[in-house]
Amino acid sequence: MSMRAVISVSDKSGLGEFARSLSGLGVEIYSTGGTQRAISEVGVPVTSISELTGFPEILDGRVKTLHPAVHGGILARRDVPGHMEQIASHGIGLIDMVVVNLYPFVETVSREGVDLTEALENIDIGGPTLVRASAKNFPHVLVVVDPKDYAETARRLGEGTLDEGFRKGLARKAFRHVAAYDTAIADYLSEGSEVFPEELTIGMVKAQELRYGENPHQSGAFYAGSLSRGDGIGGAQQLWGKELSFNNIADADAAWGAASDFERPAVSVIKHMNPCGLASHEDLTVAYRRALAGDPVSAFGGIVACNRKIDSSTAEEISKVFYEIVIAPEFDEDALDILKKRKNLRILEMGSGKKGRGLEVKTVEGGFLVQTQDSEGDDPSTWRCVTKRSPSEEEMNDLAFAWKAAKHVKSNAIVLARDGALVGMGAGQPNRVNSVHLALRAAGERAKGSALASDAFFPFADNVEMAAAGGVEAVVQPGGSVRDDEVIQAADALGMAMLFTGMRHFKH
Repeated sequence: MSMRAVISVSDKSGLGEFARSLSGLGVEIYSTGGTQRAISEVGVPVTSISELTGFPEILDGRVKTLHPAVHGGILARRDVPGHMEQIASHGIGLIDMVVVNLYPFVETVSREGVDLTEALENIDIGGPTLVRASAKNFPHVLVVVDPKDYAETARRLGEGTLDEGFRKGLARKAFRHVAAYDTAIADYLSEGSEVFPEELTIGMVKAQELRYGENPHQSGAFYAGSLSRGDGIGGAQQLWGKELSFNNIADADAAWGAASDFERPAVSVIKHMNPCGLASHEDLTVAYRRALAGDPVSAFGGIVACNRKIDSSTAEEISKVFYEIVIAPEFDEDALDILKKRKNLRILEMGSGKKGRGLEVKTVEGGFLVQTQDSEGDDPSTWRCVTKRSPSEEEMNDLAFAWKAAKHVKSNAIVLARDGALVGMGAGQPNRVNSVHLALRAAGERAKGSALASDAFFPFADNVEMAAAGGVEAVVQPGGSVRDDEVIQAADALGMAMLFTGMRHFKH
């Protein structure tokens, strides 16, 4: 008896050639609906599933493959005599191959205006059942869910080299395919409900393999959320330059996160996940120049992100410095022409750059840490002035800018700002005094008259005293230390203004 295959695919790429290959090898093909028509159109013999089951499709196609004649033929173990006797007694023929990929649920719910009814109609039932059944019985049944596997499957079938390792690999991919599909559905149905479900699944699609990970001896790949491929860096379109590296993607995410956090035009310059430059100004070119001035030495080889369309003027300025990546929602044609003169520059267009469902995931050995995004605590009207001197309007503007900037600096984070630009930054230190010292050293003379933001409270007054000695005149911090009174007294004695936000912004 020849092999029999069931083929029912939503993604029909490569289908015609694969069907011809199978037919040429003597495989009997059974199919449904649009897949059956597509196979017939390329001149390959194909039989309706209804002829196999002896039962018509019903409920507008909702029920067509859910039948013992199909699943008995798939699930029967060829090495168990009782199984073979049972299917023979019921007149069920064996099915040796299942080629299925699923209804385009993600594509459907990603469109504007799709309602719940349409979304539910695009949840595949028969497809996942076929995939799971054939993957369960992979030693006897081939299951193919990815068109990229068609050629190899046909070649091995012709050569008679369908070994257990290859079969197991197809089954492994099949179970992951269904798991990612179900995760996308659960994510869609979860909107507006519980943030942390008892069972959390993460469905990801490999966007690209990377040359290596953080270091050349590590392997790496980039995966994007299956339901949110339009979100953040996962949805960026690369317009120019060689492939992104592991570190490029991580830094690009940090750069876009810092720039897009501002409502006004803003530019961030990132190096090793920290902003060495950050500025906001109505003129994007001015914002870029001020961001670069934050630390022009560290900016070399960094990443630039703008939260507005890049025009030719800004592109001309950017092109004067060597950067790995430039990121923006859009680019003028003239700006692209200018930037593309930099052969090794990567250009990423973010589009809307919309955010996902508001969860951040960090890995630890053996598990994940999951939290909501740090998107609160930036309303200066809720802050409390705790010193005798209140900040001036100019100082208040710089304090607000510095506080938002501190969210994007690794803890312990100290940020100095003047005129809507970062002038000094201390990051990732085991104690806050070191971070103050580094921020002052980076700022130099620009620290005079600056505003300081600390991502967490000052445990001792020495931080304030060091900042004042460097020229800092106003401070914003969460407060909450057992020594807050000492810190406030020191600030008063030094004539500084200090605000408490009541909220910290750790970024480990």
